[in-house]
Amino acid sequence: QVQLVESGGGLVQAGGSLRLSCAASGRIFSINTMGWYRQAPGEQRELVADVTRGGMIYYADSVKGRFTISRDNAKNTVYLQMNSLKPEDTAVYYCNVVFPGYNYWGQGTKVTVSS
Repeated sequence: QVQLVESGGGLVQAGGSLRLSCAASGRIFSINTMGWYRQAPGEQRELVADVTRGGMIYYADSVKGRFTISRDNAKNTVYLQMNSLKPEDTAVYYCNVVFPGYNYWGQGTKVTVSS
C-alpha cells in the first residue's frame, strides 16, 4: 500500500513563506505526475501546480511567480515552495501522486495566511 505523508502547513503572515512536502512510501513502482491541489472553505478544489516525470511543470495563474514546485525522484518526494503568500492562498493543500493507471491523495495540510 502506498502512503503519502504531507508536512509543512501552518499559519503565516501575508508576504511570508511556507514549504510543503509530500513523500510517497510503500509499494513504489513508477511515479508519473506529482502535484498539489488546494481547496478553500466552500470552494472547489483546484490544481495549484504539478510536475511530470519528464520535468514539465504547470502553475495556476494565481500562483505563477510566487510558488515553485519541485520533485526529488530518489526520495519519492514533491515540494511546494510558497513565497509572497496572500490571504487568498488560505486553503487545505492536498498532495496528488499519479502512478500508471491510478493515483493517490494525501490527507491535506492546512495553510492559513493572515492579513
